[in-house]
Amino acid sequence: MKIYQIDAFTNKVFQGNPAAVVPLENWLDDKVLQAIAAENNLAETAFTVPTDTGWGLRWFTPLAEVALCGHATLAAAHVLIKHLKVESDELSFYTRKSGKLTVQRLENDFLAMSFPAIATDVSDNETAIFEALGARPESVRIGYYSPDEFDYVAIFNSEEAISSLTPDFSKFSQLNSRGVIATAPSNTFDFVSRYFAPGIGINEDPVTGSAHCLLTPYWSKILGKKTLHARQVSNRGGDLTCSIGSDNRINIAGQAVDYLIGDITL
Repeated sequence: MKIYQIDAFTNKVFQGNPAAVVPLENWLDDKVLQAIAAENNLAETAFTVPTDTGWGLRWFTPLAEVALCGHATLAAAHVLIKHLKVESDELSFYTRKSGKLTVQRLENDFLAMSFPAIATDVSDNETAIFEALGARPESVRIGYYSPDEFDYVAIFNSEEAISSLTPDFSKFSQLNSRGVIATAPSNTFDFVSRYFAPGIGINEDPVTGSAHCLLTPYWSKILGKKTLHARQVSNRGGDLTCSIGSDNRINIAGQAVDYLIGDITL
């Protein structure tokens, strides 16, 4: 089987968020998919299978399957277009827990993903978030990707507060969430963020598309803007353009570049 490692949400190798993409003809056993993801040891491995109207799509971290992943979806679309020579201007992906997702080609090699907009509600778990992040946020919210998969959103008042966070990853187990998004307004961008998810094998994710399903509706309301420019301020860093669309959807646009092409032997 072919395997592609793609840097997503960037146009330069060694930046953005690396994801593995493994195109399949048919689904393998779940244990094999999980073993491949663990062997890759990247934040996400995406698997695709062709269907009559698009592709089935699943995402695995080294430890678990997840309900939604943005950067690996971007990477999967990049592989289908560049390497498998798909000519359609819109790609349709069918997922187990997040329904149908589409990716459109834009100019200058940008790809725009249509993802669900996820509302957040106020959470009273501020003390546990403070202990995990090592800093007290202005407020804490919670948003659900599926009935059993959610993230906390810790809101700070400055980009410097986000950049200086030094989380205690041993404290995340008490949260029972997929992860924690730390976010703040920015003088250069509309907002910045970082994402921590040690419970699913990702201490810090470099660039997290799915987190922006929660962040975009929140910051759009706060800033009064329909289109927002975001930066995830991890060590690798990555840029996203997010906009509020119709039917409770958001569009997340970015670029992707090849890092590695290889073969998996089972």
